[in-house]
Amino acid sequence: MLDFDLAERYGIETRVLKQAVRRNITRFSGEDFMFELTRQEWNILRSQIVMSSWGGSRYLPFAFTELGVAMLSSVLNSETAIETNRNIMRAFVAFRQLILNPPINEVKELQYQVRRLKEYVEEIFTDQNDINEDTRTQLELINETLAELQAKKKEVEKPRPQIGFHAIMERRKNEKI
Repeated sequence: MLDFDLAERYGIETRVLKQAVRRNITRFSGEDFMFELTRQEWNILRSQIVMSSWGGSRYLPFAFTELGVAMLSSVLNSETAIETNRNIMRAFVAFRQLILNPPINEVKELQYQVRRLKEYVEEIFTDQNDINEDTRTQLELINETLAELQAKKKEVEKPRPQIGFHAIMERRKNEKI
């Protein structure tokens, strides 16, 4: 921004702004804060800006960068400059707080929680399937054992051959038929 635009915004005369800058020139050293336009730059710029032929300044204007505008608000002594400087300080504090304590993105937080819940449920189902598989294996073993026991019981329950007089008579009777 050019010095006369900033002077208007801060509610002071351009000469007061330039005087404040010259008195505090060390605050504006380096082209990343402010620089003075050359005669050629000013002529090109003036041809693009609609200005009255009687107005203007004998001196070339200062051009301020974003950093220069912020620094200018700390050098000038107008209500607008003071309020601007306060707002800049508040913005820096708010920005620092934002960096130190970033806001929680509620949607991302919910997505994260849903993802964790999904993983937990899948883990439970996997464990349940493992239990079912173990139970199935145990049931198969129990069934095999029961089948073996039944087979042994049938062998044990086979009628034993009778011995003695009645057994001999019974066998002879079956042989005659």
